[in-house]
Amino acid sequence: MGNHNEFGKQGEQLAVDFLTKKGYVIKQRNYRFLKGEIDIIAQKGKILAIVEVKSRNKAFVASISDTVNHKKKKLLIETANNYVIEEDLEVEVRFDIVTVVQKEKKIEIVHLEDAFYNF
Repeated sequence: MGNHNEFGKQGEQLAVDFLTKKGYVIKQRNYRFLKGEIDIIAQKGKILAIVEVKSRNKAFVASISDTVNHKKKKLLIETANNYVIEEDLEVEVRFDIVTVVQKEKKIEIVHLEDAFYNF
């Protein structure tokens, strides 16, 4: 497995730890439905956060808003809808992005709530 894959897994774990410290309960990791996958499904109160994790081991150049394209958003929405129906949940669903960037020896984590809703 390549270094970028290893850092991706590490980034997801760091995102889980970060969200847990912020009071979220992790409901599921790497949830799959058809062609879609959700990195993290977390809940805080009545809000279900569908979290896409983006890990980089160098300076993050792209805008956070550009990290998830139209196709990925559509897959995330379909996959989230399936999860909510499957679990028979009555929650507000929100789509978040967590970026984990390693700059030299420092790790920076940014949590963008409501990262997309109009596309």
